[in-house]
Amino acid sequence: MTDRLVLVINCGSSSLKFALLGEADRTPVLSGLAERLGTAEGVLNWKAGDIREQVLIADGTHRSAMAELLPLIKRFAHQPLAAVGHRIVHGGEHFTGASVIDDRVIQAITDSSTLAPLHNPAQLTGINEAMRVFEDIPHIAIFDTAFHQSMPPHAYRYALPEYLYTEHSVRRYGFHGTSHRYVSRQASLLMGMEPGHGAWLTAHLGNGCSTCAVLDGRSLDTSMGLTPLEGLVMGTRSGDVDPNLHSHLARNLGWDLERIDNMLNRESGLLGLSGLSNDMRTLVAARADGHAGASLAIDVFCYRLARSLAGLAVALPRLDGLIFTGGIGENSPLVRELTVRHLALFGLAIDPTANATPPGNPARQIQAEHSPAILVIPTDEERQIAEECLALLDFTATQSAEQEA
Repeated sequence: MTDRLVLVINCGSSSLKFALLGEADRTPVLSGLAERLGTAEGVLNWKAGDIREQVLIADGTHRSAMAELLPLIKRFAHQPLAAVGHRIVHGGEHFTGASVIDDRVIQAITDSSTLAPLHNPAQLTGINEAMRVFEDIPHIAIFDTAFHQSMPPHAYRYALPEYLYTEHSVRRYGFHGTSHRYVSRQASLLMGMEPGHGAWLTAHLGNGCSTCAVLDGRSLDTSMGLTPLEGLVMGTRSGDVDPNLHSHLARNLGWDLERIDNMLNRESGLLGLSGLSNDMRTLVAARADGHAGASLAIDVFCYRLARSLAGLAVALPRLDGLIFTGGIGENSPLVRELTVRHLALFGLAIDPTANATPPGNPARQIQAEHSPAILVIPTDEERQIAEECLALLDFTATQSAEQEA
């Protein structure tokens, strides 16, 4: 069988992750990350086999990063692409699964940009640039919100007037669905369960952060809501605040909605608390040097994370384990240690030696003896997206064959 190739493009608020994946080989043909986008320090690191290179991104924009990426795809793709898969943060209630991108899908993504202002516009850039170069192959959108469509109404409804939901779709949607789906499935395999089974609390921790309660492959509740701003403390996002904060700032400081929105999304979180950085690596180093702001930011981050996980536990009939993933979840022993300390009520405890294992290791268990499972599982959103793209292509081909018959 032909090893179909899928190019996966994952544009984040400050990054652009990509992978050229074959259907049969777990190792990407080409992969890389453009990071620190939005700053003068933007850089693209890529690798293909033994070849590794770094390219500076002159103006640090997503568009320029994409311009550097596309010639690499042409260079290393050993056959025509079967599809380009695009990770899209917000699909509203329009999408419950993967969708071939057409004018209707692009308009829906555009319309949802007000709900994900740090992500959807960047992802539209990725779509537009990729569609310009690869005109004759399917482009498929995989929505972070789709995985959470299994949440029951008591989890996704806000206590607001009915018409705001029925007429304006104001509800909780949840995000990072691709990552939560992937790591919960990998956890079941790691623990010797049937694929997709288990009752898990998952923590996806990066520049954006969210938690999720997953039962047998279905999201029952999650920390993010109408937009990616709700929930945990994040890199530059505040997470939960008093809903009346907007009115307070408008009355007392004269701020308009745009100023408040910018502050909550771009000036808060780890950056706002520390006064130093939104990068957990920088903060951990500064904490070790006695920086008070860095210490406060990390303490608040871990406490709020633990509080979210404890709250989500009520959605599950039991707890088979806790999963850490994402850049911070996979690479910060300190964050894992401080978070689990707050969860002793659940019998959770970390083995210090296992927790200190250097980053870059495969999925592993780090719990102490007699503790429920605590897992560190590297997320692979790109692989999950590629598999969903190919599944949609196969489904579409089967439908076409049945119609012809």
